[in-house]
Amino acid sequence: MKISESEYINRTDALKEHLLSINSDGVILFNNYYILYYCGFAFIPTERPIAFIMDAKGNQSLYVPYLEKEHAERKITVDRVYHYPEYPDNTHPMDGLLKLMKNMGIGSGFSSDNDGYPLIFGYKGPTLSELLGKKPMEISDYIENKMMIKSSPEIALIKESVKWGNLAHTLLQRYTRPGDTETEVSLKASMYATKSMLDAIGPIYQSQNPFESGAHAGYRGQIGRSASIPHSLAGNIVFKPGDVLVTGANAPVWGYNSELERTMIIGTASDDQKQLFDQMLELQNTALEAIQPGVPCSEVDRKVRTLYKKNNLMNYWKHHVGHAIGMRYHEGPFLDIGDNTEIKPGMVFTVEPGLYADNIGGFRHSDTVLVTEEGIEILTYYPRDLESLTIPD
Repeated sequence: MKISESEYINRTDALKEHLLSINSDGVILFNNYYILYYCGFAFIPTERPIAFIMDAKGNQSLYVPYLEKEHAERKITVDRVYHYPEYPDNTHPMDGLLKLMKNMGIGSGFSSDNDGYPLIFGYKGPTLSELLGKKPMEISDYIENKMMIKSSPEIALIKESVKWGNLAHTLLQRYTRPGDTETEVSLKASMYATKSMLDAIGPIYQSQNPFESGAHAGYRGQIGRSASIPHSLAGNIVFKPGDVLVTGANAPVWGYNSELERTMIIGTASDDQKQLFDQMLELQNTALEAIQPGVPCSEVDRKVRTLYKKNNLMNYWKHHVGHAIGMRYHEGPFLDIGDNTEIKPGMVFTVEPGLYADNIGGFRHSDTVLVTEEGIEILTYYPRDLESLTIPD
């Protein structure tokens, strides 16, 4: 239950071929997800620079602070791990990276995902352009395009993620009752789902995610009228009869994730709530029917927005239909009228058009969907109908 060494080799071989095709003598990667994609090293990015280096012959190195040396050596598939003492230190880490690049024969004709280590957590340092006198060739587009198409092992890990996100959501709905708080219910559901997950697959499980481990389900503050704020924040809100609830559940599995979201209602839905719920379902069904190989991402959003306008729902619109998902919770391409990327087999999307009424609440289901040669396979399988999503009051 993880990405095999042979798949990492295939990825780096393809990267090497790309370097040769653009006459690049090597590549430097700083993005933590790109590094995970090419060598299996999951880490928490901080002010201390970490870089993956590969020359045009395919020789690979990882450059890390000393505190990450043992961690890196246990986890990765690269040839060598080099380390520097600390940041900030008497010698700047970028000086050591420059020396390593030169030792590997990487000069001014190189590629990178960024012109130097990103300015995060207070980091300051010279750019690669300043160190080498030439701006690196951009390689992020190439990597993003490769990451869009999931391999069979990647899809298997996403499906495993779906399974445990489904369990966490089942428990979330079971434990939610008026008078309880979102904090206690979310923690309880996540704890018991994670315990079940570890009982089942613990010896072979790793999250490979820098910020999450185990199965999670919660509300993120989308309760009652606050459900109309798509990216609200948890506020320890007390549940009460009549509340509209927008949920979220997921479980990172060996670096890969899925998304399950549902709209639930405590007690009997009002006429307005029922109408918005039914219209939200119609929007999502329209999106699901529109996703097909060969169709531009923009066309999916265009068809859904047409339905918004037909039913006079644009006042309740706040975001695009969905986004790709995989190693990152949000990835490209996006199901948006501004993204004309062609939908291809192997892409995995969340499908989540929503309706947000200030005085009533938010209405959004999100399902994780795999694009196949024939159409789509909906990977998430939690009930979508109102009756199944009604909580007793």
